[in-house]
Amino acid sequence: MPGVDLHQHLWPRSFIEALCARSEPPSLVGDQLVTVEGAFPFDAAAHDPEARLRLLDRDGIDVAVLSLQPSLGIETVSAAERDELESAWMDGVAEVVHASGGRFRAFAPWRVVDGFAGMTVGATALFDPDRAAPLDEAERAGALVFVHPEAPSAPLGGAPEWWNWTVEYTAQMQAAYLSWLADGRARWPTLRVVFAILAGGAPFQLERLSQRGVEVRSALDPGVFFDTATYGRRALELCVETFGVEHLTYGSDTPVVDSGFTLQAVRGFGDAVARMIQIETPKLLLP
Repeated sequence: MPGVDLHQHLWPRSFIEALCARSEPPSLVGDQLVTVEGAFPFDAAAHDPEARLRLLDRDGIDVAVLSLQPSLGIETVSAAERDELESAWMDGVAEVVHASGGRFRAFAPWRVVDGFAGMTVGATALFDPDRAAPLDEAERAGALVFVHPEAPSAPLGGAPEWWNWTVEYTAQMQAAYLSWLADGRARWPTLRVVFAILAGGAPFQLERLSQRGVEVRSALDPGVFFDTATYGRRALELCVETFGVEHLTYGSDTPVVDSGFTLQAVRGFGDAVARMIQIETPKLLLP
């Protein structure tokens, strides 16, 4: 079944070159990506647009929406460095989108930009008042906001290599979503928001939240959506039962993880559910 993948990352050549020119994180040193979290293998071929199109064809996906992940830690560098890196990514990805014949679209990092499908922000935008201004801009423009984990503020000494990806990122997303429940809709009454990675599994916390006297029916927000990336059938079932299938939208987190696990889970629900998650809901979200 063809459809849309709302959560992919692709680094155009201009951005890769900008990372290679840096001596401080985030940077590329040979075949290693160096961030505040550590050093990780980097495969340039995974960011080749033609190779990515072949992956879309393999998965039966029509369109991938590309974003620059805040988990690289670009928000932690100086304003001048951040502007240089984000501009390098936006300029390069705009060319990739233009050349793709409609197969690629992109979210701009932390801002509204003509020609982009919306805005990516880090999770702190929802719970740090100093980072909330982009959401004000997005609401004024009627732009879709994609909320993504950020780089942890400090590495946890002695933690296993999977710690940040499994614990830190999900904790950020839960904090972002619960902050939204606390006062997000009141502050941004018309904003449409997609929380990556099922908001870190935040639906699991709603029953606990109700035990503190909070009316969790406020979670049934028509303008809030959850990206499926990295999760399987059990987690998706919980979200479907909690919010309804129309609030899920397919995302894979390619190339960070292989798309097959989540894609199989989504399509395992049957054609009607898969069509809603992969086609109907993205169609409503993307201009």
